[in-house]
Amino acid sequence: MAKPKKIELLVGEELLKKVKELENLSKDDKAKQCGYYTVTKNGVERVNMMKFLNALIDAEGIQLDSSPSANGRGGRSASYRISVQSNGNLLIGSAYTKQMGLQAGDEFVISLGKKHIRLKQVDMEEQEESEVAEATA
Repeated sequence: MAKPKKIELLVGEELLKKVKELENLSKDDKAKQCGYYTVTKNGVERVNMMKFLNALIDAEGIQLDSSPSANGRGGRSASYRISVQSNGNLLIGSAYTKQMGLQAGDEFVISLGKKHIRLKQVDMEEQEESEVAEATA
């Protein structure tokens, strides 16, 4: 049985140019024409669409991955959604507090609406005024 020849993948400017030439073909056909497919043992061609689309994104120079954090640790990114925990608490994760530059001991005023909770950070001036008012009362 003859060994299948190595398929040459187009990348960069070559890939972009070829995709523009093939603008009237389907995504699968474009991917095949650019070399983003494999041939199974049974001779069936399988398109590797993810590899093809990632190569297109790279060729366009689009940066999807965020830059790694300064300490090199990954972790989850902020999703801007939280759920009430089984004990009734709402936990705002460190991703949000770091993004806002909050420190341990920073205080907030909580105001409740019909379907929302608003947190307003207490400024140092407000905090000092309330402490003075409490001391005089």
